[in-house]
Amino acid sequence: MTAIAPSPASRAPVTAVGLVLVGLLCQEFGASFAVLLFPTVGPLGMVALRLAFSAILLMAIARPRLRGYSRGDWLTLCGFAIALAGMNALFYEALARLPLGPTVTIEVLGPLILSVVVSRRASSWLWALLAFVGVVLLGWGGVDTLDPVGVLFAAGAGAGWVAYILLSARTGARFPKLDGLAIAMTIGAAITLPFGIADAGAALFSPGILALGAAVAVLSSAIPYALELFALRRLPASAFSILMSLAPAMAAIVGAIVLHQQLTLLGWVAIALVVVASAGAVHSASARARRRVGVGEPLA
Repeated sequence: MTAIAPSPASRAPVTAVGLVLVGLLCQEFGASFAVLLFPTVGPLGMVALRLAFSAILLMAIARPRLRGYSRGDWLTLCGFAIALAGMNALFYEALARLPLGPTVTIEVLGPLILSVVVSRRASSWLWALLAFVGVVLLGWGGVDTLDPVGVLFAAGAGAGWVAYILLSARTGARFPKLDGLAIAMTIGAAITLPFGIADAGAALFSPGILALGAAVAVLSSAIPYALELFALRRLPASAFSILMSLAPAMAAIVGAIVLHQQLTLLGWVAIALVVVASAGAVHSASARARRRVGVGEPLA
């Protein structure tokens, strides 16, 4: 009896899931390699390199037009650029003080709380409570020590992520395709470059460091953005968001492999709680949205 090969349509969701997971791994490997450069260029120098090379790539791809926008459009875009630069700067400052896994775990609380607030359901706060328990466990015994300043930076990065999400939606409504992101990335690079030079000095412009900075930008931005774009054509948005909630676990795994940042069993339990809480909150919000419009999700 001849086996029937799965159709391309049936393989599409599986392929899309693989794309999302590879994108997450690339992003966390990029963050790990950035940490390895901190002794040479510092966290702000690394931010400047990442945003500068990301801006060059996006401007080359998008080739955005700069005319025909209102003052309100530009104010929105500038706010988006500030959120983008601030989120990255706070994240790298946190990485300079905390392991990768805990940093991403604390940072992801920002979008989680946003999804809970937007859902306006009392049951959604249970997911926030579960995530809070996970973070408390992480600080209590999940790692040897959690630098309080690093925790504040990671929480600030989470708040910056919320601002990034909100302003990204507004920017996308005012600027076509990737134009808004490309211009915002360029403005963000210009904002962070003076701080990067002050942090790194002349080392920031050495050929070897520039090459490594470009590699981090490609791993952290270019490849994940491209893979996510392809995945979103094959996956429902809710499924994509749930997969993205795996970021803390991915970060902990990559941190252990590349940076030898080992977590205790309690630390893994804490991260697992945050992952479950994030996935649960996203699923609850998407289910409520489907009930509100009275239709099911489109098939991938």
